[in-house]
Amino acid sequence: MGDISKDIKSKFPNNKVKALINIKYTANWLSSKENEFFKPYGISPQQFNILRILRGAGEPTKVQIIKDRMIERAPNATRLMDKLCDKNLIERIRCEHDRRVVYINISKSGLKLLSEIDASIDLDFLENLSETEAIQLSDLLDKIR
Repeated sequence: MGDISKDIKSKFPNNKVKALINIKYTANWLSSKENEFFKPYGISPQQFNILRILRGAGEPTKVQIIKDRMIERAPNATRLMDKLCDKNLIERIRCEHDRRVVYINISKSGLKLLSEIDASIDLDFLENLSETEAIQLSDLLDKIR
């Protein structure tokens, strides 16, 4: 990736507009790379996020808590969980006291898949950034929000 002006063959009225377009362009570029990476594992980046949340929780977790912790707020989170359930990567546990409450737990297969993914995650494109630049970038993105 080069300069955003060259990449999308465009001029910008000012640097703030250029930065905004660059963030959106880079987010789409990262999203495309992410989708490509997860395809062989048969899951989406959002499903990966759900699995990581469950592994991090270390115990069965309510659906709403999972939705609240997702990086990308997915209105279709329940459907994403249905698919993970179909693939035996997670399991649903009904609350004994209140049948309307459902807990989700990661299965052994889900943990195994996460281990495989962890071992093959390739973030080479981030090698262009020094540790200091990575901190600076993260701070700037926080500042925007």
